Amino acid sequence: MEFALDARTQELRDDLLDFIARHVHPAEPVFAEQLGRLPNRWAWDSVPVLAELRAEARRRGLWNLFLVDQHSLPGDHGAGLTNLQYAPLAEITGRSMHLAPAALNCAAPDTGNMEVLAMFGTETQRKEWLEPLLTGEIRSSFAMTEPDVASSDATNIATRIERDGDGYVLNGRKWWITGAMNPNARIFIVMGKTDPEADRHRQQSMILVPRDTPGVEIKRGMEVFGYDDHEHGGHAELSLTEVRVPAANLIGGEGDGFAIAQARLGPGRIHHCMRSIGVAERAIELMCARADQRVAFGKPLAEQGVVRDWIAESRVRIEQLRLLVLKAAWLMDTVGNKGAHTEIQAIKIATPATVQWILDKAIQVYGAGGLSQDFPLAGSYAAIRTLRFADGPDEVHRNALARAELRRQRQTR
Repeated sequence: MEFALDARTQELRDDLLDFIARHVHPAEPVFAEQLGRLPNRWAWDSVPVLAELRAEARRRGLWNLFLVDQHSLPGDHGAGLTNLQYAPLAEITGRSMHLAPAALNCAAPDTGNMEVLAMFGTETQRKEWLEPLLTGEIRSSFAMTEPDVASSDATNIATRIERDGDGYVLNGRKWWITGAMNPNARIFIVMGKTDPEADRHRQQSMILVPRDTPGVEIKRGMEVFGYDDHEHGGHAELSLTEVRVPAANLIGGEGDGFAIAQARLGPGRIHHCMRSIGVAERAIELMCARADQRVAFGKPLAEQGVVRDWIAESRVRIEQLRLLVLKAAWLMDTVGNKGAHTEIQAIKIATPATVQWILDKAIQVYGAGGLSQDFPLAGSYAAIRTLRFADGPDEVHRNALARAELRRQRQTR
């Protein structure tokens, strides 16, 4: 059992840490200032400082690091890392969650959409949509969740995708569609039902819908605890009314939608968990700095027993979590995403709760300031809380994990 990073990962990690310290962290206030001057605040990826960061990231070879499996793509699109190699790098980007992943072209939902197109897209679909996503020219959205059904059960999806001649016609409503408020999100991957009478896991399909297709209407931006998340292009509610697209826009075949969704969400879940560890690490740094500097009742907060207990417990919890995430990454590399399913579920359950707990204690150390916009803690708390729903709610993963454990124990007996 080897816990040290391999030479290539260590080299990339050192370079990425330098990039974050020299370029990303100093750019954070510049990004906020430039964002405030945009005519359309949702078009956050248009700010000049992000273009500068992306150019530097590409120069350093820190571009598309997430693309673990190159899927026989033409050209130099990524570093060709394993999940285990990417994990500590993704963690570092979590220290500047709103800026670093985008600077490296490793931001959701584009990462998952690129993986879908790489794995299941036709040559034409890859040429038209995957290539500009890989180069960072456009953004995209993944439209699965709906307001009128319990989307925790993906087989509930009610949006219809009906064949009509040489095309498909879509009708339905979607919400919490990440990035869709951004006008630069030029393509949506939409999940809907092509055959409601088929087996419940073969009713769904996925199809590419360009943003400017007639009948696509962006209704509003959604808020999370009062945050509109405009730094990520917002979460949108949208409607699809008689939206017609060519049959060639179908991804895979009719009925493949559920399987494609599962293939997409596995890597997406571990990417969220990797970055979230970086959020927790920055929270601990901020908590310790505040504890050393702030004096209450005649002594620094760092000398208060309860604060020390929070700091110690935070370190223990994050080390436990990191090992679990790294194990899941290793299993994805060695036995595949399906073989790592239990561990992926475990990290999806453990990560948001653990990081949320650490952020809560950091906020408490900062007092009322921790609730304000002057520090990143409140915004991070809101973002991490959403992960208990994103890519499946806690309860669904706990239920599935328990069923698997019961089955394994029965077989053992």
